[in-house]
Amino acid sequence: MYMFSQKKVCISFDWHNDRQYRYLLNAWSANHRSPISFEDLTPGAINTDDVGRVKAVLTSKIRNATHTLILIGEHANDLHEDRIKIGTRNWIWWEIERSKEEGKRLIAVKIDSKNPTPDPLYNSSAKWAMSFTVPAIIKAINES
Repeated sequence: MYMFSQKKVCISFDWHNDRQYRYLLNAWSANHRSPISFEDLTPGAINTDDVGRVKAVLTSKIRNATHTLILIGEHANDLHEDRIKIGTRNWIWWEIERSKEEGKRLIAVKIDSKNPTPDPLYNSSAKWAMSFTVPAIIKAINES
C-alpha cells in the first residue's frame, strides 16, 4: 500500500540549496495520480533573521508532526553563518536534533547518494529511503 495520509510530515532541507526538492515532493503529493500523499507541516519561508523566532516556528511544526523527513543535499553538513546562535552546525542538524528530542520518527533520503550524512542521523534509528524517488520515499515512510 502506498498511502500514508495519516502521517504528518515536517520536511527538513537546506532552504538555500535544496528547496526545489521540497517543491518536487509537494508536486508529487498534489498530483492525484501519484501514490504519494501526506500532510506537509513544513513551514514556508520564515521571513526573519531572528534565530529565536525561526526556532519557535520550526519547533511548533516539528511538535505537530508524526515524522521528520530529512532531505540530504550536498551542503547538509556546511557551517551556517549563525551556527553559534542556532547552537549547532546548521538548521538541518538542529531540526534533526529537535525532532529526536520530540520523539519524532525520522526518515532520511540523500538527494544524491554521494552526499554526506549529517552526524545527528548516526545512531538515530532513522529509516532510510534508498533513493530520491516516489517509491523509495513512500516505502521508508510506511516502514517508519
